Amino acid sequence: MVRMCAFLPAVLLTAAFSCSNADAQVRRHAGPVHHRDRSEKKLAAVSLGVGIASTVGTLAINNWHLHGWHNSSGLTETGAFVATTIGCVALSPIVATVVLDRPLTQREAGELAGSCIIPIVGGWLVGAMYDAHPEWDPEDAARRRGRPARLFPLLSPDDE
Repeated sequence: MVRMCAFLPAVLLTAAFSCSNADAQVRRHAGPVHHRDRSEKKLAAVSLGVGIASTVGTLAINNWHLHGWHNSSGLTETGAFVATTIGCVALSPIVATVVLDRPLTQREAGELAGSCIIPIVGGWLVGAMYDAHPEWDPEDAARRRGRPARLFPLLSPDDE
């Protein structure tokens, strides 16, 4: 009963963070907003899938036990969490690039890494940081200025 009382709020909290915001904008044509929505849904699916895979990896290292540490190989519980988190951070951009069939922006890669490091809220926090500082993502900044992103943004046009 205690496990159920702890599990149910966690499920409800997960469902609350995965719900999207209300949007009153009419979308009758396929435009850039519509494409961005599809990309965000695909990125959310990738984040969820790779996160589940890293959780399964942690359980596999622990000989499929949920409570206590039952690994006899010498790997500590913290070591297993660090190893699977690093694996998630490395694997999620690879899978997202394959799923989207295009290179990821820095913002998208950061949100995926944030979701691996702090599950559920990490990607949201990284997204909020990029919203507060849009100049951090050179592709978005270049799009706003109406010119293509530069390969080496720290070089001035005279240095190229």
